[in-house]
Amino acid sequence: MIRLWVKDDLAAGARVALEQGQAHYLRNVMRLAAGEALLVFNGREGEWRARLTADGKRDAALHVEDLVRPQTAVPDVALLIALVKRARLETIVEKATELGVRQIELLTTERTNADHTNLGRLQAIAVEAAEQTGRLDAPSVLGPEKLSRRLAAWPAETRLMFCDEAGDAPQALAALSAPAGGPWAILIGPEGGFSPDERAAIRALPAAVPVSLGPRILRADTAAISALTLWQAALGDFGGA
Repeated sequence: MIRLWVKDDLAAGARVALEQGQAHYLRNVMRLAAGEALLVFNGREGEWRARLTADGKRDAALHVEDLVRPQTAVPDVALLIALVKRARLETIVEKATELGVRQIELLTTERTNADHTNLGRLQAIAVEAAEQTGRLDAPSVLGPEKLSRRLAAWPAETRLMFCDEAGDAPQALAALSAPAGGPWAILIGPEGGFSPDERAAIRALPAAVPVSLGPRILRADTAAISALTLWQAALGDFGGA
């Protein structure tokens, strides 16, 4: 059944006015007819069954009927990723959403080649991935922000899984054997790696947990996917915690 993320509050009997893009997608791409059912979610109130109601040739709305799944908490892990080339960044956002990340934060570093990106497009990719994977929420995509500024305001209660390419960090699964309690973040560097000063600043954080992703140099998209998978297996909802 078609799933659709919406901004509106959801409750039995509620009417949800669709944005034009959503109406076009349901009526013209998916060929959903008035009266047919779909599933909707907003990240707050679970997943609901709703029915499409046509409103003219272009517009449409949803009539919310009943709760299908109550809202559940997602793993408390954020992905912090230095800006990389557009195609790879879009892959990272898509796969991080599929892997259950709560939030995605974009960073600029000393070796970052770009300082801006299309946040709207990245957020749309995250929403689409959430719709396709059965999530009850969609992660926010934030930034870009300078790494130095983000580190300066680092909350003490959030542990930072730092994927350190220098080669002297323990293997990820061994480093993540501690109890899962509390929020986590995973930090992935740019294509040129972190500068020595940045690496020293990250390691100086009491909350930092340096890890190795293996003996080979990984591209940023591969590193992000690998790190999230390892964190989920050790501490997340893959059954390891």
